[in-house]
Amino acid sequence: MRCLAALLPVVVLASACSATASPDGKRQPRAASSPVASTSGGLRLSAAVQQLPLKAARPGGYDRGKFNLWVDADHDGCDTRKEVLLQEAITKPRQGDDCKLSGGRWTSYYDGKTVTRDRQLDIDHVVPLGEAWASGASKWSAGQREQYANDLGARATLVAVSLGPNRSKGDRGPAEWMPPAQSAACRYATDWVATKLRWKLTVDSAEKAKLKQLADGCPGARIRFKPAN
Repeated sequence: MRCLAALLPVVVLASACSATASPDGKRQPRAASSPVASTSGGLRLSAAVQQLPLKAARPGGYDRGKFNLWVDADHDGCDTRKEVLLQEAITKPRQGDDCKLSGGRWTSYYDGKTVTRDRQLDIDHVVPLGEAWASGASKWSAGQREQYANDLGARATLVAVSLGPNRSKGDRGPAEWMPPAQSAACRYATDWVATKLRWKLTVDSAEKAKLKQLADGCPGARIRFKPAN
């Protein structure tokens, strides 16, 4: 599938995309992944952190079931999970009936591990669903929450990562959890901030302090984002 690179809204602009569609039927690009944060163009990470609205988290009422996961928005037989796996594969897997994948190779940037079976990977919401709920998604419509849970329009939102780091992370943010690979810190910080800005989500004081610290350690990191709605 092909799409226009000009539509890409995220940390690093790239030319390869995988088309999908939002719940309203409009096709959107899946931005191509990159191993590092951008060092040219866009907004400096430190400046982007300053744009994040500060507000205490409100986690009450969260239920994972309020986010409709892994839809096949463009009806091509591949749901959101499969779309991410196809896009992030180092070696493309074979596609069988109903988008069943076999073969392939992936590297999880959270821990640097390379795997050869898609079931060795989780598709992680960089800003977890519980964190999104506590920082603004509780006020969204069901349709908006579905769009967030299946956001293929920005590379930063969803990533294929090893099972262990993803499950140890849970719903925690950067103030409580960071990827085990030190080399992942700058990309993780830019992905987190880009997602929060794209979806107009807030940050609490501990989160913002940690993001400022990370930005100081990533002086060349820049982001680009396009508001989701």
